[in-house]
Amino acid sequence: MREYSWNSFKNLIFRNPAVVNQDPHVDNGDENTERGNWASKREYMLSTIGYAVGLGNIWRFPYLAYKNGGGAFLIPYFVMLVLTGIPLFFLESAFGQFCSQGPINIWRSVPILQGVGVGMVMVTLIVSIYYNIIIAYSLYYMFASFQFPLPWSSCLSLPDSNCSTTPQVYCNVSGVLVTNGTQENTSCPSSDTITVPMQSPSEQYWDRVALQRSSGLDETGPVVWHLALCLLLSSLIVAAALIRGIKSSGKVVYFTATFPYVVILILLIRGVTLEGARDGIEFYIGSQSNLTKLTEAQVWKDAATQTFYSLSIGWGGVMTLASYNTFHNNMFKDAFVVTLTNAGTSVLAGFAIFSILGHMAHFQQVPIEKVVKAEFGLAFIAYPDALSKLPISPLWSILFFFMLLTVGLDSQFAGIEVITTCLLDAFPQIFKSKRALLTVAISSVLYLLGLPCVTRAGIYWVTLIDGFVAGWVLLVLALLEIIGVCYIYGGNRFIKDIEMMIGKKSFLFWLWWRACWFFITPCLIVVILIWSLVSLESPSYSGVQLPEWGLAVGWCMTVFILLLVPIVAVYKLMKAEGSPWKRLKSLCSPAEEWHPYLDIHRGERYSEQRICLRMSHKTEPEANVNVISSSWL
Repeated sequence: MREYSWNSFKNLIFRNPAVVNQDPHVDNGDENTERGNWASKREYMLSTIGYAVGLGNIWRFPYLAYKNGGGAFLIPYFVMLVLTGIPLFFLESAFGQFCSQGPINIWRSVPILQGVGVGMVMVTLIVSIYYNIIIAYSLYYMFASFQFPLPWSSCLSLPDSNCSTTPQVYCNVSGVLVTNGTQENTSCPSSDTITVPMQSPSEQYWDRVALQRSSGLDETGPVVWHLALCLLLSSLIVAAALIRGIKSSGKVVYFTATFPYVVILILLIRGVTLEGARDGIEFYIGSQSNLTKLTEAQVWKDAATQTFYSLSIGWGGVMTLASYNTFHNNMFKDAFVVTLTNAGTSVLAGFAIFSILGHMAHFQQVPIEKVVKAEFGLAFIAYPDALSKLPISPLWSILFFFMLLTVGLDSQFAGIEVITTCLLDAFPQIFKSKRALLTVAISSVLYLLGLPCVTRAGIYWVTLIDGFVAGWVLLVLALLEIIGVCYIYGGNRFIKDIEMMIGKKSFLFWLWWRACWFFITPCLIVVILIWSLVSLESPSYSGVQLPEWGLAVGWCMTVFILLLVPIVAVYKLMKAEGSPWKRLKSLCSPAEEWHPYLDIHRGERYSEQRICLRMSHKTEPEANVNVISSSWL
């Protein structure tokens, strides 16, 4: 029996050409035996939710809600979710699932826009560098939390330190500043009081110990080795989780996608039991909500931007994860589940954050706006400072930073999978049998590229990448994406493709999605894009402006990504045959390779005979139809 099984195995591997080309990380039960599928629907949903729910849900949304009217901010946020977030997420999920390809090959539907897919991959590659750094920060703080008391609970004796737990107060005596105690204990007349801001212990620890931050981007300094080691550990964790692609990462997300919710609930329960928690929640979303903020255009712009970025639209990750679904998976329901879960997570995290910040403000006897910070300041300064004031502070700190770690890992998994999938789709003969080696190689390259970000000027590089690559560039790519799908490929043709997967739907069902895809969503993206460009400011960190050469590097990254679109288009036009007009029309029509991946799903619309007939008609000038009108066919 054993001998027979071994012979059968040899025959299967060495004599069956279909299996010779099969990815060794594909299971026998997969519908797509060449590319593989998710082991279960749960793994896809957890992976997609983990990808969408990122650090922005925890450190950006609560601050935006507080800044833009508290509970009132939820109104524009959910309006923008319905008008832009859900339609684009649904579009990208359906696009990837239909052809089972990554964000580059997916543009076989509109070959002239294949540069959009290349641009998405480049954005993901560059952003994955600094996302890896944030995971390294979380690892370092998690390890540092295994101390009692926490190392940022009190000021450290460092040279040139201006650390204090309370602001220092000076008296103006005949034009001379004289120290006169603290803000809570001063004999100065109020008109002669000058309050000098001091670094808090957590801010001192972040700047002087964790980052060892230099004075600017010009002063690179040596590598901060504890961060370099944490970055190495982060790269190893990601490589190990993705060693078998979605087959291994799909198992890891059972923990990494669910554990953050456990921690958020624990922190929320602990937070609401503290003194001052009510004040924090009221500032966040309670009685102090300011409905008059709804009349300010900036509030709606912030809501649209947060909705867009928190769902990771335009990065290629949504398409990539959906490309491993079975063909008849109902991605329409998935889009609602993921987007609403993402929004709910943002709101829930805000309660957990502000309940503890409210306690911190109560403890320090200062207004809550004095302790609220945005993004890095919230995650690595304000919140750790608040946790250090709690009983059993190391426990809460470990839980918080472990949560940041798992949230970051989920997003990083998808980012690496985007790059890996594109290479596998482009060069299947080379990489299919070497997926593990490819994953390790990509993780190694990202580690090496991340080393400048763990020097003493590293935080400035992270700020530079975040400001120039993860900003309005994504709006341009998403706008080109929706134009390509709806106006060049054809929105109604795309709807017929979706119906091949989820079944025939009524005209009324598609009426809303047509309105969003053809008009509402692209118009809103244009408005947000113009506003973002008009209000564009040079990125800075903690008041330190980036040098001119640093800004030039940032603009070079932005221009390089956007130039990929016309460069690829011109290259394809040069490679095409026929007159210039004929080349343009052929590249605005689906390529011969555009169809569902498996023959059994192609049906009559994408049968080989139909494709051959369509391609033969392309050679006849009189058979060509207007490109733009194809969107209404």
